[in-house]
Amino acid sequence: MGRDKALLEVGGEPLWRRQIRILQAAGAEEIRLALRPGQAPYDPAVPVVADTVADAGPLAGIQAALQSQSEGWLLVLAVDLPRIGASWFAPLKAACRPGAGAVFRNQDGFEPLAAIYPAEALGEAAARLQRRQYRLQEFVAALVEAGRIAVLPLPAADRWQAENWNEASAVSPADPGPSA
Repeated sequence: MGRDKALLEVGGEPLWRRQIRILQAAGAEEIRLALRPGQAPYDPAVPVVADTVADAGPLAGIQAALQSQSEGWLLVLAVDLPRIGASWFAPLKAACRPGAGAVFRNQDGFEPLAAIYPAEALGEAAARLQRRQYRLQEFVAALVEAGRIAVLPLPAADRWQAENWNEASAVSPADPGPSA
């Protein structure tokens, strides 16, 4: 995109702040932003975790966040998914079990950047980073195979929420999606 997506604004609110608000509304108790090594925090009051592996993509952020907790679940919401609201996480939370999180799957694959991961996913994330296997679809597939994540079908009526803002042409500040 050529710029920091987290700083794009929707309704006058930067995406990073919006996603924090959505996660809080979804019931997240602790919020941390995963940042690239050396990336400056957006707000000193918001705790951050730094990717431990540079240039490894979102898996490095997931691993860093999992590493910063010792138990429970990690709600993940990528900054470039501004149409997802807190209600997205309700069926995922209902599908979680001890040691197992949940993820939606649509016709194109898993939705790994708006999912719930168990703390037990840390070992798989760390092993994949060490092997330089950064693809999230494969990471989630391994968790499914290990019984660490439940897969829910994404209803066709909800697929619009998973459209990301990876290109400037997708950005629509007037279309923020759900507010919470």
